Amino acid sequence: MKKKYLAIPYVGWMAIFVIVPLILVVGYALINRDGQVTLDNFRTMTQYLGAFTTSFRLAIIATVICLVIGYPVSLWLAREGAAVKRIAMIAIMLPMWMNFLLRTYAWMSLLENTGIINTLLKNIGLFDLINRVFGTQLSYFPMINTPGAVVLGMVYNYLPFMILPIYTVIDKIDPKVIEAAEDLGAPPVMVFRKVIFPLSLPGVLSGITMVFIPAVSTFAISKLLGGGMTLLLGDLIEMQFYGSAYNPYLGSAISLVMMVIVLICMAVMNHFGEGEGEAVYF
Repeated sequence: MKKKYLAIPYVGWMAIFVIVPLILVVGYALINRDGQVTLDNFRTMTQYLGAFTTSFRLAIIATVICLVIGYPVSLWLAREGAAVKRIAMIAIMLPMWMNFLLRTYAWMSLLENTGIINTLLKNIGLFDLINRVFGTQLSYFPMINTPGAVVLGMVYNYLPFMILPIYTVIDKIDPKVIEAAEDLGAPPVMVFRKVIFPLSLPGVLSGITMVFIPAVSTFAISKLLGGGMTLLLGDLIEMQFYGSAYNPYLGSAISLVMMVIVLICMAVMNHFGEGEGEAVYF
């Protein structure tokens, strides 16, 4: 009975910093400036369907890229020795020890029209070669303030969240299961398709969730690398609370809808992940 009292600080923390703000968001979403209950805030959201579409499109692209890069890295890492794993983990996590904004500012320096990458390409004569061959007057590659730069920032910042859960699951796969498949004559491709990938699917689904959710709600990356040219949901919500278009009621409605969509995505992922870890053994 006494152990239950140990949970009181945690319950109080959750109530103050999670439940109460959530109640405030719901309350603001359902009222107008005059304090009257209304659904106008949700109807007004239809003006910003483009931001919803762009946010989900870029988040899906970033998630797919993270999966394409992260899965082979996780598979390789799980097969290496302890020393290589330690070094690789440090290399993967080292950028995460730096402030999020500093990492994003570093990419700005790289992608600027007069940044490090364009300056290097200019110094090696690539632009002169292209101009002579194609008759253009190219002086830099436009990389900053584009949707591609936003996706690049998402991939760079959230890739570890894809690698770590997949690696953790693959690393725990019993080698005897793989050996049994090989002894039965299964080629490497079939071993991966029938054994390794199904067993690693919980980690894949966890990684997709951990990348997609922050990617779809980000605003700092789109503001710094997109230059305000790519409006995402995070930017839209920030505008309603801090921008010149101050409207916390609309901002709360957008936040509430986004939370519902994210919860639905998480429920779908959890549904597909149920029982995947045991499928091969039975």
